[in-house]
Amino acid sequence: MTAAAEIAVARELPELTNDEVLRYSRHLILPEVGLTGQRKLRAARVLLVGAGGLGSPAALYLAAAGIGTIGLVDFDVVDVTNLQRQVLHGTRWVGRPKIASAADRIGDLNPHVEVVPYETPLTSANALEIIREYDLVVDGTDNFQTRYLVNDACVLTGKPNVYGSIFRFDGQASIFATADGPCYRCLFKEPPPPGLVPSCAEGGVLGVLPGLVGTIQATEAIKLILGIGETLVGRLLLVDALAMRFRQVKLRKDPSCPACGTRELKTLIDYEQFCGLTPAPGAAVEAPLAELSPRELAARQLAGDALVLIDVREPHEWEIARIPGAQLVPLGGFGEVIATLPRDRDVVLHCKGGVRSAKAARQLLAAGFTRVWNLTGGILQWADDVDPTMPKY
Repeated sequence: MTAAAEIAVARELPELTNDEVLRYSRHLILPEVGLTGQRKLRAARVLLVGAGGLGSPAALYLAAAGIGTIGLVDFDVVDVTNLQRQVLHGTRWVGRPKIASAADRIGDLNPHVEVVPYETPLTSANALEIIREYDLVVDGTDNFQTRYLVNDACVLTGKPNVYGSIFRFDGQASIFATADGPCYRCLFKEPPPPGLVPSCAEGGVLGVLPGLVGTIQATEAIKLILGIGETLVGRLLLVDALAMRFRQVKLRKDPSCPACGTRELKTLIDYEQFCGLTPAPGAAVEAPLAELSPRELAARQLAGDALVLIDVREPHEWEIARIPGAQLVPLGGFGEVIATLPRDRDVVLHCKGGVRSAKAARQLLAAGFTRVWNLTGGILQWADDVDPTMPKY
């Protein structure tokens, strides 16, 4: 039996009311669940980190299954762009905290579930205290620093980490930090360089993909609590939604892993620094880029300044919206056109939000260009400040 199941069993199992027996009747007639199994689910405490794409289906199915206590960690608000995939929320909740939207939806789905909200970022200062209160963690985060934080906190507290990630058409799922299985650091010893992997906001995600992966996470959490079936401990499940193919990679515990192997990791660290988002003490810091605001760009265009405006987004983004006067040079091929750009004119680069254009700007600076500008906030800020009729995506 798994550690999570033993924790749930060790806690006093509550009796089910007649209403609950009726509600969970399709579970009760499964021999693998039965009355005792449903009481285990009722006694279980599951922490969801993130109430977004992965957290939405996971929360819905865990609540529907009868998990007694669901903790929710999230400090974001519902944005209209979330609704393409974050099915826990609705249009009427746009602009309001996701924690409140999630609690409202879960309460409507199953009033027998207690929701414990944590409207705060999960940090090295609070992660151990929060996670200790739960039997297992479902990781629905979308950034590397929080994934490493969740992993290390789960290893230090002995709580299973039900992992999932999504990007474009691809997803992953596994279970980390069990007594005998590997942890996230065994698979990914070091985080990728900052900006190497685009976010979903930059790269996109198929709306149903988090539904697939988040439901897999909920399934694995339930199996852990019940102590049934073959879980994803020691396996990484890879989902290719475009080809609709599932394959798996076997994972082994790394004896040299500082978290679950050598156990040299005794406490939580600065994960922003670990992932390269903030400089380490004494490390060289890149000089800030020269920036031009959308209003400044519009004024210079109106004045007839001879600017070179380059859009480093992809062609399918160019079709959605474009700034007048820009030329499209996708970032992947930007290096090939550097030699053709004039050095005696101001070159202004932009993308959707400013991340990709910053990379292109640094390429120009490295090539000896001196009149280089990055458009603050990208085309999204242009739509806000200059052209409100422009569609945003």
